[in-house]
Amino acid sequence: MPEGDTIFRTARTLHSALAGKVVTRFETVLPKLERVPLVGRKIEHVAAVGKHLIIEFEGGVQLHTHMRMNGSWHIYRVGERWRRPRADMRLVIETNDFVAVGFNVPVAEFEGAPEVGPDLLSADFDAAEALRRVKEHGDEEIANVLLKQRVMAGVGNIWKSEALFRSGVDPFTRVRDLDDATLERVITNAKKLLRASANGRIDRMVYSRGGQPCRRCGTRIDHRAQGPDARLTYWCPRCQPQRNAE
Repeated sequence: MPEGDTIFRTARTLHSALAGKVVTRFETVLPKLERVPLVGRKIEHVAAVGKHLIIEFEGGVQLHTHMRMNGSWHIYRVGERWRRPRADMRLVIETNDFVAVGFNVPVAEFEGAPEVGPDLLSADFDAAEALRRVKEHGDEEIANVLLKQRVMAGVGNIWKSEALFRSGVDPFTRVRDLDDATLERVITNAKKLLRASANGRIDRMVYSRGGQPCRRCGTRIDHRAQGPDARLTYWCPRCQPQRNAE
């Protein structure tokens, strides 16, 4: 699933290509999107809200999309050949210069994004509010809480594992067993990682490296399914010791 940094980069690219342009063609295979006429409307803004992407058109119309596991937005010059088959197309927004194509987009609707917590990639990210929301889930494991978009928007499975590694926190520790300073460190590292990734490449220390040596201490990276969706979590047992092992 694309994380907040990927959606941020996608929104930035779409905004650069489309903002201020007038829609000359709108095509979709999703019947519920056909009810709103977009041709002739100016595209005012494209923005990321956590893992959600919002395209704003004049007249107060907002198109909200969410990529989940397989969705993606591509941008092409008019007449340029698509890099994905037409069968994967879900919607097309065309201007005089560019064509934005949503491939395999599972969520697309004319309304704003659902309520989310403080957005880690927002310029006005509220760390204190994020901490408050994290602490509301005291009985839950910290790795699962980081994935809750109503707690803090933008973190997915990759940066969940990476932020906890950089914070020296075992991913299966319950929130109530972590003090404020440790939780603040986790939040700060999540913010740094997403922002660094949104602006360029950043090396992964543990994610998808199960069985390989830790780049910090050499211990074998461990991994196992966690949470209601059985998402894989990666961690270093030595760098992220269990609380009761201290």
